[in-house]
This record gives sequence, C-alpha cells and structure tokens, in this order.
Amino acid sequence: MNTLSFKTQSANAATVKHDWYVVDATNKTLGRICADIAAVLRGKNKPYFTPHVDCGDFVIVINADKVVLTGEKLLKKQYITYSGYPGGQKKESAKNLLARRPEAVIERAIKGMLPKNRLGRQLFKKLFVYAGAEHPHTAQNPQPFTFNS
Repeated sequence: MNTLSFKTQSANAATVKHDWYVVDATNKTLGRICADIAAVLRGKNKPYFTPHVDCGDFVIVINADKVVLTGEKLLKKQYITYSGYPGGQKKESAKNLLARRPEAVIERAIKGMLPKNRLGRQLFKKLFVYAGAEHPHTAQNPQPFTFNS
C-alpha cells in the first residue's frame, strides 16, 4: 500500500460546521472553565482543527456571577487598565469586578487565552457571557457542553 498518496486535508470556511454550546459556570473554577471554553472557541475539540482557520464553535456562558476563584485570588488579584494618559492607571480587585461586572472576569480570562491577531479577535466575537441563568440565544438550540475534566 502506498502511504504517500494520502494527503492531510486542511479545513476551510466551506467545510467547517459551527455549533452552539451553553456552559453553566456555577461553582466552576475560573481558569479551568475558561481554558476549556477557549479551546472550544478555537476549535481544538474537532478532528479537523487547522490553526489558521476559524474552526471553533459559538459558546454561551451563563451564571458568570457564580464562578469561583481559588485561594486568595478574590482579594489579591488585580485587574489593571491604563488609558495612556499620566495618572490614567486604574486597579480593581477581582472581588469588586466580580460584584460590578461578572461577565468581564470571564471575558478577560478567555481573551488572554486566544491568539493576539485577527483570528483571535474574530474568535472572541463568538463568546457570549451572561451573569444570570437567562440568555437570548434559544433560537440557535445550544447544546450543553460537557467538560472532560
């Protein structure tokens, strides 16, 4: 049998199928759930994963306000923003950000795990995070995502 005749197929926009998944973040550790979500957004759970193609799925995260941070991260972790002006640096603890905008904690964690290029920005647009248990994407029939770990 000639093994040289087999070619590896590369995925493209026409061959990729995008599914919708819903993830419940209740009592899940922030970093572990975000790493799994980033892999699904990237498409690494599919057998035809191609690094330069958007192979990923749409992900809806509900109950973002019930995510868990381990250790003393709730008090010691700082989220820093800088406007570019002198004196424009702002720091906020994870506890305050989780109370004020719980979606931002998950969004920032996942954004840091995606590629820093055009593809990463395109993948990030397929993430939808909601603080409560309700979401407006029922028409897409999202399937519950089960984690391996």
